[in-house]
Amino acid sequence: MKPNAFNYVRAKSLDDIFSVFSEHGDEAKILAGGQSLIPTMNMRFAAPDVLIDVSDVDEMKGIQVIDNSLRIGAMSRHVDVLNSADVAEHSPLISMAMPNIAHATIRNRGTFGGSLCHADPASELPACTLALDAKFNIASATGSRTVAAADFIEGTYTTCMSENEVLVSVDVPSSTSDTVAFFDEIARRKGDYAMAGLAAKATVSDGKIANPRLVYFAVGDVALSSPSAEKILSGATITDIDTDAVCDAIASDIEPFDDLTTSGPAKLAMMKVLTRRALNAFSGNGGGS
Repeated sequence: MKPNAFNYVRAKSLDDIFSVFSEHGDEAKILAGGQSLIPTMNMRFAAPDVLIDVSDVDEMKGIQVIDNSLRIGAMSRHVDVLNSADVAEHSPLISMAMPNIAHATIRNRGTFGGSLCHADPASELPACTLALDAKFNIASATGSRTVAAADFIEGTYTTCMSENEVLVSVDVPSSTSDTVAFFDEIARRKGDYAMAGLAAKATVSDGKIANPRLVYFAVGDVALSSPSAEKILSGATITDIDTDAVCDAIASDIEPFDDLTTSGPAKLAMMKVLTRRALNAFSGNGGGS
């Protein structure tokens, strides 16, 4: 199938974007990598009057270290994030997640910000940014605002942004030398949507765990953390982790939904497998970095 007819604008700046928004309102859509929008247009699920290509907007590009934070431009291609030495050093969790995003051809065109704005519940990056307490920098013609990762995605394919706003960049706190990161997902084939996934991190110092984060994806309409499991882990020694108690706590916090391929109980079993792998990583038995 082919999309409906549309007009095309190649923006050179944020002001160009806001000008088109002002004229066309919600009939204008941002075109980043196009890996999600173009297929939905081809299938006539989306029919915007205007596409705003933001490939040339410098404010949305680049990966840089600012103070104790890593700033990733919304237009950073997945492949650039994957290959970035700064990302590997300052945010190993994101580096671990990147190879799991679809296939190489999609990573060559898809963008960091585009994936987050698409807000697919099976997407890797929303879980990573939630686990890392990232901040989302959003701009409009009337000004800018910063939103916590926990408040950015509101539901399946839904974010907190209004029709006249654009995601410019994401700030991720830099990892410390005693941070252990873990990422893994279970899918039918590599590159398929995850049936269940986990983005996790913790500080491990003097044999004790602090600031643990366990965030699961592909199990609900948004990425979900397990506060009860995190509470059990906080302050625990790595040689005395009660793995069964942690897994039971996850089951009490999260009731995975059924989807077209996998039942909720099957997803929960996968979540427990992933959790055990993460705890092994926290204990220094492999699987983390």
